[in-house]
Amino acid sequence: MQELADKYLKGDRSIWAIVILLSLASIVIALSASSNMAYRLTDGNATPFWFKHVATLILGLVFMIYLQHFKFKYFSRIAQLGIWVAGSLLLVTLAFGKNINSAQRWIMGFQPSDLAKIVLILYVARLLTIKKDKIGDFKEGVLPLILPIVLICGLILPADFSTAFLLGSVCFVMLFVGGVSIKHLGAIIGGAIVLFLFLIMINKATGILPRVSTWETRMVSFFGSEDIAKDSESKIDNFQANQAKMAVANGGWIGQGPGRGSVKNDTYSAQSDFVFATIVEEFGALFGAFTLLMLYMMFFFRSIRATLKTESSFGSYVAFGLSFLLVLQALVNMGVGVNLLPVTGQPLPLISMGGTSILFTCISIGIILNISNNIETKKSVV
Repeated sequence: MQELADKYLKGDRSIWAIVILLSLASIVIALSASSNMAYRLTDGNATPFWFKHVATLILGLVFMIYLQHFKFKYFSRIAQLGIWVAGSLLLVTLAFGKNINSAQRWIMGFQPSDLAKIVLILYVARLLTIKKDKIGDFKEGVLPLILPIVLICGLILPADFSTAFLLGSVCFVMLFVGGVSIKHLGAIIGGAIVLFLFLIMINKATGILPRVSTWETRMVSFFGSEDIAKDSESKIDNFQANQAKMAVANGGWIGQGPGRGSVKNDTYSAQSDFVFATIVEEFGALFGAFTLLMLYMMFFFRSIRATLKTESSFGSYVAFGLSFLLVLQALVNMGVGVNLLPVTGQPLPLISMGGTSILFTCISIGIILNISNNIETKKSVV
């Protein structure tokens, strides 16, 4: 067993331990949380969904193992081409993608935004490394960094506000870490606010951006009255949020026990967006919520360790950006699950059922493990 671990599990062993623990937890939780989906789609048989989820996790682990040995310098080169590929796929998805709940996020069973998140972080890390001597100059140093962020997040925004917001926030923090001045960062924030208000005004005047109405309804419903929810999607969101509160109340400190939760049976997205509520109901706040939170925090801490120890500026920015995005996504999912945040479509990394989201989460972790592996073997990353 030790020989197999030494051969295949390279890089930070703590990160590997966290990944394995989360994957094992996911295998248990996925079967339990998919009851509603099973009753809706397969007459109560959750086994096909469970097998698909386990197969996706295994494929993701294979990706992680492979990426540990991938030559790190190629990630920077891949980002150059990848940014154009991701932008093109997002554009095609907006034009021809599958429309679900007024949001065109899918094309051929694939969410290009999952690819775009990784590629954009790699590309921003590359530019931060290249432009480090010009980072104080807005035109020469900052503007070339802002343009790809605006392009990718802008293409994601019409169909998926939460992903665009999280990705933009992570890139913004990367700019701060990379040395962009407070004055320039303030200008970026101001521009983003003006753009968002402009989109709301355009939608109120023309109604051509239906997702803007969804964002507005979710925010007003969360901070105000549920009576504002008039469309079916918003009513489902409010119902699921109330169900999540019931699940948290039922779970208490120690939970109802694995598979014994009841609220999941009436929750449409219990296996994905609201999986954290299912975890709290069945495993409790102490054994479920707190343990899961600590695992994600430990993952972020170990990833930050890699950013501090690597000799490559590019590797440092990449490890920070990818780990920060994953942990921020986890915190948002948890916040929605306990009704601390408005409803979004963010899955819980490695836990929620999903196809491309799990695979690209594993790819992100594989890249981080690659960086830590280079540190452990004292190789220089370029």
